[in-house]
Amino acid sequence: MLADHDRIFTNLYGLGDKSLAGARKRGAWNNTKALLKKGKDKIIAEVKESGLRGRGGAGFSTGLKWSFMPKQPDPARPSYLVVNADESEPGTCKDREIMRNDPHLLVEGCLVASFAMGAQTCYIYVRGEFVAEREALQRAVDEAYAARLIGRNNSHGWPFDLYVHHGAGAYICGEETALLESLEGKKGMPRLKPPFPAHVGLYGCPTTVNNVESIAVVPTILRRGSHWFAGIGRPNNTGTKLFSVSGHVNRPCNVEEAMSISFRELIERHCGGVRGGWGNLLAVIPGGSSVRCVPAHQIIDCPMDFDSLAKLGSGLGTAAAIVMDKSTDIIRAIARISYFYKHESCGQCTPCREGAGWMWRVVARMVEGRAHKREIDTLFEVSKQIEGHTICALGDAAAWPIQGLITHFRDVIERRIDQYAANPHPEPIRMAAE
Repeated sequence: MLADHDRIFTNLYGLGDKSLAGARKRGAWNNTKALLKKGKDKIIAEVKESGLRGRGGAGFSTGLKWSFMPKQPDPARPSYLVVNADESEPGTCKDREIMRNDPHLLVEGCLVASFAMGAQTCYIYVRGEFVAEREALQRAVDEAYAARLIGRNNSHGWPFDLYVHHGAGAYICGEETALLESLEGKKGMPRLKPPFPAHVGLYGCPTTVNNVESIAVVPTILRRGSHWFAGIGRPNNTGTKLFSVSGHVNRPCNVEEAMSISFRELIERHCGGVRGGWGNLLAVIPGGSSVRCVPAHQIIDCPMDFDSLAKLGSGLGTAAAIVMDKSTDIIRAIARISYFYKHESCGQCTPCREGAGWMWRVVARMVEGRAHKREIDTLFEVSKQIEGHTICALGDAAAWPIQGLITHFRDVIERRIDQYAANPHPEPIRMAAE
């Protein structure tokens, strides 16, 4: 369990003062100039030593990612930091709480991270539906400018401008290169890589794209020391983490906890347990809707971290745990997720454009049982042909929920098919997508 004094997001629920004055009382902007005096190399080294891995889903080393940026400034090709605040992953609702209730942690983090990478301009790309969050974040940015904490002639000595950009609400813009395309005023469609953004990013210049949480924790790590952060959790899975828990628990919540907390402890301590007790748990999607579901007996005592969940064939993702009890029609739930990815595909890659829709149509029939058992293997094979064969990871996101369903709940699909064969004219099950 994470001790209260180790928490970074101390106003996560908005109970305190959200203004600059309130943020300063909680420790934000405390001698930020001293953090910058550490120097770029030292800051990057400390972030590496802390073990901080990207909190947006991929889990890549944040300090290592920063180190890919050019070491020497080039006036013709300025460096940029872009903060991904799109947060469109179903089940995920952590970054919006940072922007709404503790935005100065993010603003300060943008300054420190931009300094470490030699960037004098930062853009925060906010999800289209996040209106109140964008307004709260913009107020914090305005306060920081007024107090000369950021700006061209700020009190920290690093000329720095910060802009809040409001997106149009497309899931695909959560992918970093699609986000950059959208930020440039073009249709949000992923770019081929290489070149990677660190070499050719925003406006063709070196760019790093990081998640809100990844950036917001950096000043605290530097103040308390990398060893403090690395001492929380397990090796290679360190630090604090915001978990979004939804679904069939008694108290759905967002909570900051230690990385590697067991699923059982997370749910018991913060969510009041599973609805109907642990014996009523069916499955969990542990990292937002794009990862494979995990059955109850595998997830109950699993550490909630990148490596442990990867061993179960799933992933921590954004740490958005969607809990499903035995009242859940698991086929229908996955079909609804499948429809989402079919709808949000940008259409650029044939496997995703054609395959996501095909998979949804097949699994939608399986909801009623209007399928043949041989189609289960065909569906799985098609998902494998989509996974890893697209420019971005949306193809994987469309395939993985289907794979999790077939891997762990094939018997449920077969039973549904048998039931339909015995009674071929049941009352139609209408999908939410219809």
